[in-house]
Amino acid sequence: MFSYGVFVTQKVISPISRLINNAKKIASGEEFETKELEYANSKNEVDDLVNAFYMMTKELKENLNEVSRRKNQIETILLHMTDGIIAFNMEGRIDLINPAATRLLRLIPEDENFEKIFSKLNVDVNLEKIIYLENWTSTEERVTIGDNHMHMHFAPLKNEDDTPTGVIVVIQDITEHVKLDNMRKEFVADVSHELKTPITSIMGYADTLLEDEYDKETKDKFLTVIATEARRMAKLVTDLLSLSRYDNDETKQEKTEFDLGELVKQCQDKVQIEIEKKHQVVECFVTANVPAVYADKDGIERVVLNILTNSIKYTGEGGNIKIYVGFVYNDAYIKIIDNGIGIPEEDLTRIFDRFYRVDKARTREMGGTGLGLSIAKEILDKNQGSIDIKSKKGEGTEVVIKVPTKK
Repeated sequence: MFSYGVFVTQKVISPISRLINNAKKIASGEEFETKELEYANSKNEVDDLVNAFYMMTKELKENLNEVSRRKNQIETILLHMTDGIIAFNMEGRIDLINPAATRLLRLIPEDENFEKIFSKLNVDVNLEKIIYLENWTSTEERVTIGDNHMHMHFAPLKNEDDTPTGVIVVIQDITEHVKLDNMRKEFVADVSHELKTPITSIMGYADTLLEDEYDKETKDKFLTVIATEARRMAKLVTDLLSLSRYDNDETKQEKTEFDLGELVKQCQDKVQIEIEKKHQVVECFVTANVPAVYADKDGIERVVLNILTNSIKYTGEGGNIKIYVGFVYNDAYIKIIDNGIGIPEEDLTRIFDRFYRVDKARTREMGGTGLGLSIAKEILDKNQGSIDIKSKKGEGTEVVIKVPTKK
């Protein structure tokens, strides 16, 4: 492929030179035949020149269109990128910035150069070091802006001759990654704590029994504590395994059509002994004609039992619990309302977090693991259902479970 220099020399400069020479010959008074020949040659040279200019214009137009197309592509990419991009020149002024960078770093019009932006963010970076000492200095920084966490990568910009022309900064929002990492650490700490408590009790009572002889009543008391703590630990492990299976999508769900009202009544029968122990009044109402739901029956039963058991636990002696089964749009619903101790408003946003308890001491005393609501939400999510909880401290709790009625 010829360069523009060769093209211009062959197609433009050479014809013009020949045209000038022919004109000189005609003007010098040569013979008519020669003049006529030179005139014809000159005409051909002009035609060639016009064609050359046409070809050159066409090629330039195509190249300009290609440059414009690439420019539009780059601008579109930068506009819709979730990562922020800022390009600075050698003086530290902004040559290019996309909306994501402005949003992530919360920049204002006054933040127009490298030093102002990063001194405001308390980031210790030096423009010259990034450009000239890239192989010897760190080019990555982390910064916290409000509740958000950013990871920034600095790299020098260079031209075709490998000469530095500025610096480019890529900003990534890693807030979710940081939150997930913190949740993982908290989860490990919670599991360790929850397992440590029953293990300590079991070891303590078992060692006591081994050290000395005790009467049957004392032995029975110690063994009861050991058995209770062992069951609590087994339940915790079972719940953790359930969550793990849901997280890894390993749970086999057999979705079928079934009567939700009938399922709720069966769940009520299963907890009737607990209801009678606390002399509570539990009423179940099936409103209207509820169509069959389509979901994993065992999973939905587990959810209903969990919510109903919680209502019984946290409602006092002689309390009232009302259950409504109804239908709205394409969802059947179960509404469970109690007049128990309720949940403080500040805790409502975290009740589905794993191991989160409103009253930790009381929940442990009642045998809870702090995973029931987390499992319930996972089950309903897998079945395209939902759960919503409203509550006021000292006034009671209302739980609404929705299950789809169509495949």
